[in-house]
Amino acid sequence: MRQGKELILATKPYAREVRWKSWYFTITTLLILIALLIGTVMIPFFAGRLICSILAGFVLVRLFVIYHDHQHHSILTKSKIADWLFTGFGILILVPTSIWKRTHDYHHSHNSRLYTASIGSFPIFTLEKYQKCTRLQQIGYLAIRHPLTILMGYLSVFLYGMTIQSFLSSPGKHWDSMIAVVLHVALSVLIIIFFGWQIWLLSICLPFAIACAMGAYLFYAQHNFPGVAFKEDIEWSYDHAALESSSHMEMNFFWRWVTANIGYHHIHHINSRIPFYRLPEVMAAIPELQSAKKTSLNPGDIIACFRLKVWDNNRQQMIGLKQMGLT
Repeated sequence: MRQGKELILATKPYAREVRWKSWYFTITTLLILIALLIGTVMIPFFAGRLICSILAGFVLVRLFVIYHDHQHHSILTKSKIADWLFTGFGILILVPTSIWKRTHDYHHSHNSRLYTASIGSFPIFTLEKYQKCTRLQQIGYLAIRHPLTILMGYLSVFLYGMTIQSFLSSPGKHWDSMIAVVLHVALSVLIIIFFGWQIWLLSICLPFAIACAMGAYLFYAQHNFPGVAFKEDIEWSYDHAALESSSHMEMNFFWRWVTANIGYHHIHHINSRIPFYRLPEVMAAIPELQSAKKTSLNPGDIIACFRLKVWDNNRQQMIGLKQMGLT
């Protein structure tokens, strides 16, 4: 069984894009999104506009994952058109390139390191650290990981966390975060003025609420699932972090399309240069990647992920409120 550098090198042949596929998936996804957003305004009956609005939220998720691949330089490298397109999309989706690139690159280099894994992901406290915190700090920690925070990801994770908070922490580095907020608010105001509240709800609010909630949950469940492992720095290795601390989220064809194969997250962490459309190919070709720890979008698995609160060093696992003695 290959592991370590040998396993990572086995994925190298797949870390090459098929250029026409990259453009095809980018352009078709963008056109589908535009058509659905037009549908939220132009379709003459409410049910049709509502369906378009919900589907637009799903397609935003797909386009975000494609944007995420571009930021990893796995697709459309050295294309000025793609650079401009995705820079604009990052601002539109409230994930501007400056904050996303910095935090996400850090996340890939520190995934599952026990004391530094929180940047670019949801915070992880050990049980010992949690017990030493003040009551207010404990409430804040649990609130960040609460299902309602993730459900309200449009406001909590993206509008506040990704843009407002990043700008306030470092205005010079993250000036594009404030541009994202200003443009997003301005676009909403203009739509309300010229088209009314209902059009704003269907063309902006609901699609973003769906996309951001799904995005926030994917961020969470990819590294907070039953069986996840966290390591001290001295025990940490890149391949272990990918295979033991990054989930394989099993999905049907529809959800794989919506999420652009991000469910193969353990493979993405082994080699982030593999384009999203080649991840299933890698999974089928390399046996060592087929026994990854799994979760899914089934309600039972979602509940199981949300129950996890802190890392217990003694048990060597994530535990919930009951095991913490809080219920």
